[in-house]
Amino acid sequence: MDIYLPIAEVSVNWPTLVILGAVVGFVSGLFGIGGGFLMAPILVFLGIPPTVAVASQASHVVASSTSGVIRYAGQGAVDFRMGLVMAGGGAVGALAGVELFRYLRLLGQADLVVALSYLVFLGVIGGLMLNESLTEILRRRRGLPAPRKERRRPLWLYGLPLKMKFPKSGLYISALPPFGLGVFAGVLSAIMGVGGGFILVPAMLYVLRMRAGAVVGTSLFQIIITTAITTILQAGRNQTVDIVLSTILLLGGVVGAQIGARFAGRFRAEELRAALGLIVLLVGIQMGLELFVRPSDIFLIAPGVAD
Repeated sequence: MDIYLPIAEVSVNWPTLVILGAVVGFVSGLFGIGGGFLMAPILVFLGIPPTVAVASQASHVVASSTSGVIRYAGQGAVDFRMGLVMAGGGAVGALAGVELFRYLRLLGQADLVVALSYLVFLGVIGGLMLNESLTEILRRRRGLPAPRKERRRPLWLYGLPLKMKFPKSGLYISALPPFGLGVFAGVLSAIMGVGGGFILVPAMLYVLRMRAGAVVGTSLFQIIITTAITTILQAGRNQTVDIVLSTILLLGGVVGAQIGARFAGRFRAEELRAALGLIVLLVGIQMGLELFVRPSDIFLIAPGVAD
């Protein structure tokens, strides 16, 4: 049941990839993220070279995010105007990120940077999310009153030019902050192969102060555009997109995302954040360990590609 991946230059079990796509798609729909932060490390563990894993799984992120957005849009939970502004920044960030990715490949440091990025970003973000959500869960179980939260938006949001109305998000702010978040997400998409939802969702909630009901769907919407652009750029500029791998992954991703979106409403928000924080933290730690653990064969050119 193995199939040869021409760009990755390895053979893999294709039913395993379909199941993997469905599982990550389920996580994507459940948490409102692209799922790339989880897919890329697993592909590396399966023997796919990191540069190919990062670029090829972006199409899976697009497919699973599209499936999730369809469901959230039906519930009226997508701010398309906000999503387009962020996607505009994502396109700029993707252009810069792909060029940086190409430069790192020429230096032979792309794999190292990918691993370090996962260790730093996922380790920090996962730790913060897990700490906040566990604190909230313990407070609720002990019957303690909820701490008073400051809901006033930062003053700097109102001092910037280019103000726009975002009715669905309940905002009238400058377009520059969401555009800037999109740029950051675009760079992450190119370097790490992620949609950036694990960073954008908290930023949209706590920095932009968007309405909670519109955050997840809007995040997925901008992820679709940003990662689609990233995939095209990676294929044309770096030739690191394995179309066979991408196709197999997205077969399961579409179905999994729909199922995940249906289950999302059955859990408390803090429980979802705790689960997501734990997953993010574990993935970051595992990728970081690859930098320090001695490989079984020190003469491997790349994971899964023997000399």
